[in-house]
Amino acid sequence: MTGQASGAWWRGLVAVAGLIAVWWAAVLATGLPPFLLPAPDQVAQAIWTNRALLADHAAVTALEIALGLGAGTAVGVTSALAIAGAPRLGRWMMPVMVGAQALPVFALAPLLTLWFGYGYAPKIVMAALIIFFPVAVAFLDGLRRTEPGWLDMARVMGASRRRSLLLIRLPAALPALASGLRVAAAVAPIGAVVGEWVGSSAGLGYLMLHANGRMKTDQMFAALAVLVVLTLVLYLVVDRALRAAMPWQADALDGGSRG
Repeated sequence: MTGQASGAWWRGLVAVAGLIAVWWAAVLATGLPPFLLPAPDQVAQAIWTNRALLADHAAVTALEIALGLGAGTAVGVTSALAIAGAPRLGRWMMPVMVGAQALPVFALAPLLTLWFGYGYAPKIVMAALIIFFPVAVAFLDGLRRTEPGWLDMARVMGASRRRSLLLIRLPAALPALASGLRVAAAVAPIGAVVGEWVGSSAGLGYLMLHANGRMKTDQMFAALAVLVVLTLVLYLVVDRALRAAMPWQADALDGGSRG
């Protein structure tokens, strides 16, 4: 496991270095002015110069993402358990869930801002709306794919539907839930940032929009870079937490890959 993690880190660093090299080459080849495409060193300088400002806005966005991730996960897990425990209820819930996911979140953002104001609430709701569906679908798929032999044995031993769900199907579905949570961690910042674009007075999305209006492209790229790092850190934290919580399912969490 240590060798795999080390290899993943090296591959990630090489990929980032390659992207920065391509970015720098594009700046040199096109000769675009900095207000259109700043060079990597200019963005790095903007990050250092505005480090306190970026840290303040990043803290706001991180809190919105964390709360949205928690709310979306709770709704997704509850929905999956409700559908798995009551199939008749699922026939009504699934169309509603799919319809809610089909609605473009960008169109909902102004309404959420109108309803909940310019505070944390609309960003948390936006993040939760994006997160709950992949969590619910992944977890529900895991619940439905429980080994039939285990369920037959539970029925023979007189276990009720609820006990079979809680003691057999739920533990068996944890790897699927872990996959959904990892996807949720990767997309959670989308809802928060979109909400900040529509209406906010703080956050990395607000800072990017403000910098764009003042033609401070280097600052906008700096905020974007901090957002990327924030997303990667969130993903790694969720991934490590899942591995620690389910050490017996390491192969499933790795997707069965090796190397």
